[in-house]
Amino acid sequence: MTASNHPNDLHLNIDCRRGDFRLQLNTTLAGQGVTAVFGPSGCGKTTLLRCIAGLEQGGEIRLGDELWSGARQSLPAHKRPLALVFQDAGLLKHLNVQGNLDYGVKRAHKRGLTPLPPAQAQQVLELLDLLPLLQRPVQRLSGGEQQRVALARALLINPRLLLLDEPLSALDTARKQEVLPYLRRLHQVYQGPMLYVSHALDEVLQLADQLLVLESGRMNTQGWLAEVLATLNLGDETGVVLEGRVVAQEPDGLARLALYTDEQAAGDTGLWLSAPQAAVGERLRARVLARDVSLSLSRAGDSSILNILPVRIEHLDHNGSSVLLTLRLSGGGVLRARLTQRSVAQLGLQAGMQVWAQVKSVALAG
Repeated sequence: MTASNHPNDLHLNIDCRRGDFRLQLNTTLAGQGVTAVFGPSGCGKTTLLRCIAGLEQGGEIRLGDELWSGARQSLPAHKRPLALVFQDAGLLKHLNVQGNLDYGVKRAHKRGLTPLPPAQAQQVLELLDLLPLLQRPVQRLSGGEQQRVALARALLINPRLLLLDEPLSALDTARKQEVLPYLRRLHQVYQGPMLYVSHALDEVLQLADQLLVLESGRMNTQGWLAEVLATLNLGDETGVVLEGRVVAQEPDGLARLALYTDEQAAGDTGLWLSAPQAAVGERLRARVLARDVSLSLSRAGDSSILNILPVRIEHLDHNGSSVLLTLRLSGGGVLRARLTQRSVAQLGLQAGMQVWAQVKSVALAG
């Protein structure tokens, strides 16, 4: 990704060893929005955050023009103007919610930070629905509530960088779904850059603006979420994310999504999807899996499939008995389709051909 020259751009030239593992990374992460650090367990995601936080040493780290780590000097972890939220909320058990928040604010000055003023602090507590819980003992909080307190404690110190290390991985499915909406709304109260470490693709799809993919301690790829996702082979999870604006809401719960890649808002590359709660004008992300896309040489007029889109075949990747095709929408976006070798041969599919993509299922990605 090209550096944006934002004052909070994070410049990394890391070479860190932990036992037999080595993380080597030379890149710049955007100084605003959410960058998800994604990859399988053991690829170096947490090591990267620990290096940035000053808990591991190796290489050079700069936030804007400020040198945090280098060959000759390193800013101690407790003086770096950041906040780090772990899998474990790490709350002080002998204090109530208010006490935990106050403790974090008192320590902000040691990091050279100025905590949020009262009005903004109130906004954070309202956003995270913590006002009714301020006097509750930590032991009486659910796992989801504890993570919301940990998020508030991090935000109240007004960090220049927010690091989230798999904050949902210790929660069950119900608690995870409870906390995710709050994470999606954090940009309302925090304008700085966030690094979100996860190996859960559903979380990444809902939260990330940019995506950094690690593999065996090195960068696999990096860029905008939609662009990177369209290049990854994730087995059954291979697919794309398409962003758009709701232009119609029907009584049966179907919403019409005009894709941002489409020059004509309600043109052929719009999608119908089940989104009964969506409002006209709302921005949504839709996820289309490669396994849910089929191709035909002509537009079917008697199909139950609602989304039939004109596409051009850009690339065919043959792998065993299947073929992964990259398809270009007329508005500029990308779809992917996984077909059998036999289907590709029967249709005579080749790069450059104009065909029709039949999208069997479209899901909201967040």
